[in-house]
Amino acid sequence: MAELKYISGFGNECASEDPRCPGALPEGQNNPQVCPYNLYAEQLSGSAFTCPRSSNKRSWLYRILPSVSHKPFESIDQGHVTHNWDEVDPDPNQLRWKPFEIPKTSQKKVDFVNGLHTLCGAGDIRSNNGLAVHIFLCNTSMGNRCFYSSDGDFLIVPQKGKLLIYTEFGKMLVQPNEICVIQRGMRFSIDVFEETRGYILEVYGVHFELPDLGPIGANGLANPRDFLIPVAWYEDHQAPGGYTVINKYQGKMFAAKQDVSPFNVVAWHGNYTPYKYNLENFMVINSVAFDHADPSIFTVLTAKSVRPGVAIADFVIFPPRWGVADKTFRPPYYHRNCMSEFMGLIKGHYEAKQGGFLPGGGSLHSPMTPHGPDADCFEKASKAKLAPERIADGTMAFMFESSLSMAVTKWGLKTSNCLDENYYKCWEPLKSHFTPNSRNPAGTN
Repeated sequence: MAELKYISGFGNECASEDPRCPGALPEGQNNPQVCPYNLYAEQLSGSAFTCPRSSNKRSWLYRILPSVSHKPFESIDQGHVTHNWDEVDPDPNQLRWKPFEIPKTSQKKVDFVNGLHTLCGAGDIRSNNGLAVHIFLCNTSMGNRCFYSSDGDFLIVPQKGKLLIYTEFGKMLVQPNEICVIQRGMRFSIDVFEETRGYILEVYGVHFELPDLGPIGANGLANPRDFLIPVAWYEDHQAPGGYTVINKYQGKMFAAKQDVSPFNVVAWHGNYTPYKYNLENFMVINSVAFDHADPSIFTVLTAKSVRPGVAIADFVIFPPRWGVADKTFRPPYYHRNCMSEFMGLIKGHYEAKQGGFLPGGGSLHSPMTPHGPDADCFEKASKAKLAPERIADGTMAFMFESSLSMAVTKWGLKTSNCLDENYYKCWEPLKSHFTPNSRNPAGTN
């Protein structure tokens, strides 16, 4: 496969033409009476027309046929995709899942859409307020099928197996330890090359942004130049039996047939695009004296709510870094949080729990549910010699954090058969070290 090309930058106003059709972008206007190469002009709006310019999202696509050229949508089996947050009773316990099982190719072929499973979520799609966490488990490419969500943006985190993603804007290759965002309404199809697994954070009604840096300054965390946008690429052919366009609308699944490829965009310009990002490019901020900075310093992307400083969802990572804090318990502290914290592991071992929390699995700590290092981690870290040390080398854990209280689906609690019923036991060996007669026990740093 030839190396793919990209445009660099986050949220930029970009323009791209497939080199097979130079000059395909109209000059000086968006919607001429006749477009170059007799293409159709189509606008894709990701925000209300009247949004402030700083948050106004739209792109113009110049395509062989407009996307309206399809048969009527009909309801199809939605599999394990749901937005019903009342399937099962709430569970405030600490929850952990073993690696979600990928279907074997020899048993059943499952593509990305058929392999979508909603794990948890909150809010309401119809009012454009909320989020969902999905797991994808697949073993075959989508072929002449494409998918789009009318409900929200997909932040996709592949954990096992690379994804070749065809979009209306071009192609992206997304490997484990990279992420991509395919925004609301954008059609895409995914090729896989092995049994494949990953995580999805879907947000309703808002888009992901780079977090404000405040006193950090102008540089740091995820730098805008490291986000990559695909360049225009089109295909112009018909497939036997046509193409199937699958739409997730109000949490339900629908399908429509059309004769031509949905990826028939010859040129485009705008600031509403898909994009990808390599997590290795994250510039880590950390404490260099004592104590912890809060994990918000590891935020890659945020989807803001209407309340200042409060997110519908944050995407946070825990990358390799140096730990140098003096006189400090260095692993994550014990915590009760007003936020929901879903964690996943792409590779390696998470620093606060060396066992049990495995790549391809996950955990959910709901609002005000206590969590923190397991007993073994506490004992080792409390006695460790505090010298500069590398933390999380060969590891990448991440967190989807939300201000909403997420409900777990029936698939997550029961059908998946991956819930770790013994998770709570990792804290049972914790014991009291209280010394009422000695404020400064021997051996403390």
